[in-house]
Amino acid sequence: MIPLLLLLQAPSSTPAVPPPLFTEIGARALPGVVTLCGSPQKDWILEVNGGGLALGDFDRDGDPDLVVVDGSTVERAEKGDPGQPPRLFLNRGDGTFAPAGESWKIPPGRFGMGCAAGDLDGDGDLDLVITEWGRTRVVRNENAQGFREVTAEAGLSSAVEWGTSAALFDADRDGWLDLAIVNYLDFDTQKITKRGAGSCRWKGYDVMCGPEGLVPEYDRLYRGLGDGRFEEITRKAGFVPPAAGFGLGALTLDYDLDGDTDLYVANDSTPNFLWENQGDGTFREVGFARGVSHDANGKEQASMGLASADVNDDGRPDIFVTNFSGENNVLYASKGAGFRERSSPAGLGGPSIPFLGWGTQVADFDLDGDLDIAIVNGHVYPEADQPGTDTRYAQEAQLYRNDGTGRFRVEPLSSAGPLVLRASAAADLDADGDLDIVALGVEGPVRVFRNDAPRGPASHWLRVRLRSAGHNRDALGATLVAIAGEKRWSAEIRTSGGYQAACPAEAHFGLGAAAKLAELRVRWPGGAEQVLKDVAVDRVITVDEEPPK
Repeated sequence: MIPLLLLLQAPSSTPAVPPPLFTEIGARALPGVVTLCGSPQKDWILEVNGGGLALGDFDRDGDPDLVVVDGSTVERAEKGDPGQPPRLFLNRGDGTFAPAGESWKIPPGRFGMGCAAGDLDGDGDLDLVITEWGRTRVVRNENAQGFREVTAEAGLSSAVEWGTSAALFDADRDGWLDLAIVNYLDFDTQKITKRGAGSCRWKGYDVMCGPEGLVPEYDRLYRGLGDGRFEEITRKAGFVPPAAGFGLGALTLDYDLDGDTDLYVANDSTPNFLWENQGDGTFREVGFARGVSHDANGKEQASMGLASADVNDDGRPDIFVTNFSGENNVLYASKGAGFRERSSPAGLGGPSIPFLGWGTQVADFDLDGDLDIAIVNGHVYPEADQPGTDTRYAQEAQLYRNDGTGRFRVEPLSSAGPLVLRASAAADLDADGDLDIVALGVEGPVRVFRNDAPRGPASHWLRVRLRSAGHNRDALGATLVAIAGEKRWSAEIRTSGGYQAACPAEAHFGLGAAAKLAELRVRWPGGAEQVLKDVAVDRVITVDEEPPK
C-alpha cells in the first residue's frame, strides 16, 4: 500500500516532456524537392536502398550546399532511358536552399545511388564521384562556377555495377586523393525472382528477393593521378577479401593512430571489412582480428550506415554501425589494438532492435561537451506494416543523447513522426553553431532537420576547417585534438560516412562549459604537427598548414 503522505505529495500531473531537439523544415528549406527509387510496392531489391546526398561548399561562399543523387525505375533503366539527374541546391545562408543555375547541371545517369566529395585535382574546388546501378561517374567543379562531367577520361571501370557508397582519401600519402567504391550485388531481372512469385518470403509475406541468395560484387580501389583521372589498383593494393560482401556503407578513419588512413566497410548480411592501411597504400583486411566484423555473439549482421568518433574519451576512434530490424545497432569501442562491442552497456542495443537503421552521425548535437548519435530509420519491406512483423515500414528517426557518462537515452529526433529514410549527412546549415541534418527518403520529399538545441553558458562550440599546403587541399585524413583543462576532444577530417552520403570536410566540437581552448593540435596528412594556443570558441576558424621549417 502506498503511504497517504506520498499520495498527498505526488504531483497532480507528470512533468512536461521537452520537445525534440530537431524540427523538420524540408517543406520550407527544399520546397517541392522529391526523389524517385522504383515502384512503391518494391518488387526488386534495387528499389529499396534510395539515393544519396552530399553536403559541402561547392560555390566557395562559406555555406554548405546540397547535392541530391536521384534514382530511376527498373523499367526505365532496362529500356536504356536515363534516370533522374543529380541536382545541386545552393545554401542561401540560413539553412534553406535554391536550385543552382544552368552551369551546375549534371547529366542524368542510369540509376543513381550515392556519392563522394573531394578535391580531385588540387585546385581548391569540391568535385564529385557519383555511384549508380550503372557506371560510376566523375564530375569536376570548374572554379566554383559550375560542374562538368569528366567520366569518359576518368579511367574508372565502364562495367555496369551496383555502386553504393564511395570514399575519397589519400591512401598512399602522395598528396592526391584516391577512391574506394563499395559495390552491392549483381542485379539482373532475368536472374532474380520478382516479388509475388512466392520464392522470397519474410515473416509469412511475399517480399522482394535479396541480398541473401544473390551474388555480391567486389569493391574497387583506384589511385588518384592528380588531374581527376584514376588508375585501378584493387588487386595490386591487396583490396580483395577472401569473399565479396554486400557492400553498403564506407567510412575512412585512422583506427590504429599510425598516421595513414584505413577504411571500414559495412556489408549487408555478410561480415564487415576493416581495411588496415600498411603505410604504402596497400591494405590488409583485419575486421575479424580487430573485433569489428561480427556482433558480440559472433553473428554477421545486415549493416548499413557508419559513423566514427571518440565516444569513450580514450583518444582513439570508435565505430558505430546501424543494422537491420531484429538486430541491434552496434558500438565498437576501441580497446588496445582492436575493438570490443559495447552496445548494450551503453544503452544502444535494446532500443534499436525494432528499427532498421541507415544514415547515422556521432556528434555533439546539444553542445554539452559529449557525443550523441543520430540515426534515420525505415524498413525495406512495405509488408512490415502487416500484422505479426513486430516492426513497421515508416519509422521514427532517433537521437541517442549522451548522459555524460557514456550511456545513451533514446528520444525522437524530431516531431515529424514515422518516415522511410535512408541517406543522411550533418552540417551547420544555418551558421548558428550546431549541426543540422539532411536526410533522403527511399522516395518522396527531401527532409531537413534543423537543430533547435537550447543555448546557455555551457553550450560552447567550435568549427574548424583546414587548408593544406599540398594537393589534398581540405586535408582529408588530418586529425585534431581540442584541449580545455582536463578535457580533450578529438576529430578526424573526412567527407565519407553515414550511408551513400558525403559530409563537409571540417571538424565540429561541442565544448559544453569550455569558454576557451588552451590548445588546438593538428596532425596534418603528411605527418607534420601544428599547435594553436588560447583558441577563442563559438566561431568558425580556418587553419592554414605551416610551411616546413
